[in-house]
Amino acid sequence: MSEQLRKFFSDGTTDEISKKLLGKLLVYHSPAGIMSGYIVEIEAYLGTKDTTAHAYNGRRTPSNEALYGVPGTVYIYSIHSRLCLDVATRAKDIPEGILIRAIQPVQGLELMEANRARHGFDLTNGPGKLMEALGITNKDMNLLEFGDTNLDIDLVHSKTPERIISTGRIGVSTQGSWSEKPYRFYVAGNPYVSKMLKRDMNLTTDGWK
Repeated sequence: MSEQLRKFFSDGTTDEISKKLLGKLLVYHSPAGIMSGYIVEIEAYLGTKDTTAHAYNGRRTPSNEALYGVPGTVYIYSIHSRLCLDVATRAKDIPEGILIRAIQPVQGLELMEANRARHGFDLTNGPGKLMEALGITNKDMNLLEFGDTNLDIDLVHSKTPERIISTGRIGVSTQGSWSEKPYRFYVAGNPYVSKMLKRDMNLTTDGWK
């Protein structure tokens, strides 16, 4: 991992890093070609104190070990038979992370469409959908670092959101005091955000400055 990327994931609290991550370019160097997309929606999970987090109360298992890695560690996990992509954000052994929920395709659109047999905004507007679109079908990159695998985050070729909205997270446990906390962040008006209503879409600028 580059020092620039490591600093990015080390500088600030997890929710602060989450908002900075919006507009950055997620890049996957797949065997079929490069695919990429601007990150438009994420969720922050704040570790052992967060009742909705995989590491709540210090839970540590082989399946969530990546959360305990250095900042920028890839955490791939499965839920409802779909893979999701997360990134660790705090110092080693502090298990906080960010779920990348949706991207706006940039490179490799035709590859993504072939991988999912879908077109339009439904292509990558959810965490399982974006992994299917990228053609990532296993956890081989889990526990490795962004930039040291075929997954990378381009901090240079990015966009700036005009406005960021925060809400409660989607599909998390209703148990505990953290289920409604506003740790889901997304680019206002971007049509690739999951559950974005058509009336709220900004099809002129996609929500970018």
